[in-house]
Amino acid sequence: MKKVDLMECRKKLDGIDSEIVRLFEERMSICGDVAESKIESGKAVYDAGRENQKVEAVQSLTHNEFNRRAIREIFLQLMTVSRRFQYGLLAAHGKAEPTGFTVTDDLPEAGARVVFQGVEGAYSHEAVRIFFGTDANAYHVPEFEDTMKELEGGRADYAVLPMENSTAGFVISNYDLLSKYDNYIVGEVYVPVEHMLLGLPGANLSDIRTVYSHPQGLMQSSDFLNAHREWRQISLLNTAVAAKKVLDDHDITQAAVASRTAGELYGLTELAQGINNAKGNTTRFAILTKRPVYTEKARRISLMFELPHVSGSLYNALGNFIFNGINLTMIESRPIPERPFQYRFFADVEGNLSDTPVQNALCGLRAEASYLKILGNY
Repeated sequence: MKKVDLMECRKKLDGIDSEIVRLFEERMSICGDVAESKIESGKAVYDAGRENQKVEAVQSLTHNEFNRRAIREIFLQLMTVSRRFQYGLLAAHGKAEPTGFTVTDDLPEAGARVVFQGVEGAYSHEAVRIFFGTDANAYHVPEFEDTMKELEGGRADYAVLPMENSTAGFVISNYDLLSKYDNYIVGEVYVPVEHMLLGLPGANLSDIRTVYSHPQGLMQSSDFLNAHREWRQISLLNTAVAAKKVLDDHDITQAAVASRTAGELYGLTELAQGINNAKGNTTRFAILTKRPVYTEKARRISLMFELPHVSGSLYNALGNFIFNGINLTMIESRPIPERPFQYRFFADVEGNLSDTPVQNALCGLRAEASYLKILGNY
């Protein structure tokens, strides 16, 4: 067996790598010329047919199956980098695709009508009070989807919708509502969650046989509740709805897991305080409106996109953010009902729609995705 000199191999590789870099820079210079031509002609940057032909051509030059697969990956990345370079040049020439959003300083408007799910005393109501003020012109509806319908019908200017809890995770059904309705996120508010066990005045823990709350309220207080095996746990639409039921039924054996505000509003007694498992528990609420607007100070962008059901599509899509130095803070997938075992993605990234790197990333994502919707910048 021939003895291999490792240092000599490394020296040869250094020489080859230098040549690769030189050729790469030469290739990117030509890509710049291609971009200039497309700027003049208005031709799209992404040409899937041309890229597939190119990949097949370079694969035919290889001499074994490993190299064939490797050269495919390398050239797919080369062409991806080329596209991102061209998108940057288009943006520099004012050719970036419009987002459909406009900048505004008027958020929220004075006297705006705000809708939330549940009843007064719910955590959604607390979110309204924090974001819009205690004298907000607010009203409530029974279901989360009803808030979106109120916006769509023009009966409300803003809606408040819980999106995520620090311990229970995402409110997945509300993400589905973002895909169903053309409403947009313009703000967010974080509401600390501290659950109380609320009963009728004069009730004691020993009287309780049934506990009502929202499913997450029960789950978030499971350690305390499960220590009382004799209690029946029943889910309702909302924590404040549970508190109101205890008041309305006037049954001393009933209790609700709800907030202190709900207890004060409905005149209930705190049988136990701070019963949620995780201290510091917090729910993030989205503030939505019908208008696609954002402020100059907005620093978070929510997106929804669908991708071709092929290998590497998610990897390439997320690469648009990496290449442009944009931080991805959340990604979640949801099934597409009409396409079994295919998924749409929800993602949050840092940035403002006015930022050039954001515009470049969105251009790339829009070209590679089969569907893209900007849910809001806030």
